[in-house]
Amino acid sequence: MNDTMSSLLLRETYLINSDTADVQLQLLRRRRRDTGRATSDTTLMLMHGATFSSESLFDVPVDGASFMDVLAMAGFDVWAVDARGYGGSTRPAEMAASPDNASPLTRAQVAARDLASAVEYVLAENGIERLSVVAMSWGGSVAGIYAEQHGKYVEKLVLVAPLWLSNRPLRIDAGQPLAAWRQIRVSAFREAWLAGVPADRHESVLPHGWFEQWAAITAATDPDAAEPGIIRAPGGALQDVRENWLANSPLYNPSAITAPVLLLRAEWDQDVRVDMMQDLFGRFDNAAHRRWIEIGGGTHMILMEPGRWQAFDEIINFLKAPSSLTQRGGGRR
Repeated sequence: MNDTMSSLLLRETYLINSDTADVQLQLLRRRRRDTGRATSDTTLMLMHGATFSSESLFDVPVDGASFMDVLAMAGFDVWAVDARGYGGSTRPAEMAASPDNASPLTRAQVAARDLASAVEYVLAENGIERLSVVAMSWGGSVAGIYAEQHGKYVEKLVLVAPLWLSNRPLRIDAGQPLAAWRQIRVSAFREAWLAGVPADRHESVLPHGWFEQWAAITAATDPDAAEPGIIRAPGGALQDVRENWLANSPLYNPSAITAPVLLLRAEWDQDVRVDMMQDLFGRFDNAAHRRWIEIGGGTHMILMEPGRWQAFDEIINFLKAPSSLTQRGGGRR
């Protein structure tokens, strides 16, 4: 974080109760010191994806600023939750045993309950009736379930590279046996990050030192893992992919969501294809208004690449636009 941001921003971490005894959820919070009382228009909840926690996806200050930093500097009260089994939230006891000893942990429906607990806490903390939800990848499944079930609390919904129905295999599912949790070697993720990027564009997508900074912070999110450089992630997201997104069995009904919706994807995303986004966009037919943005020269990890400023601008502009807009439809560009 640069000196200006460091002096202006408050960084706070909370542990709150979930709806399950002995399970606590970590909330990260970022806001400006000089802003007034937060409102429904200015309060955000971020929801992470299938493998990496909120800190890893939203709060790594590459080139001096993280996604959370930028949103806070724009005047938002920014919160990010870790579902159980991720980051600083309670790790189920099964994650200390062999992954073959239990069913996959933290499916999207369970994570949606954790998101509900986090939203309930923030609404009470800020004394507001609604907030906006920004979710990435599998987090889009979680946020979609939440928005369908608790639409009255959702001001706006932003989905960055959200998983959706696919008639072809998805990268996350390599055919491995379903297990309670997965083990990820962080250093090996560079290859997956750059998959699909032309070789002569690798440095422009992932500049020198950016991956190493991300990897160090990401590895530190699981200090109890078996060895340094390894993190654990619950296996439920993989079961969601296999039993829902690859089986034409949606986890939520986009048509039931009436809040304004923004979908965002980058050109070289190997996890969420254009045809998946097109199908999903068409199903948000009852959103107050909807928009689909394609960003060139980026990957599934667009929020931590040089092209992220395009994503940031689109997200901030969408969030700052009046929620009272009533037009339906919308466009892709």
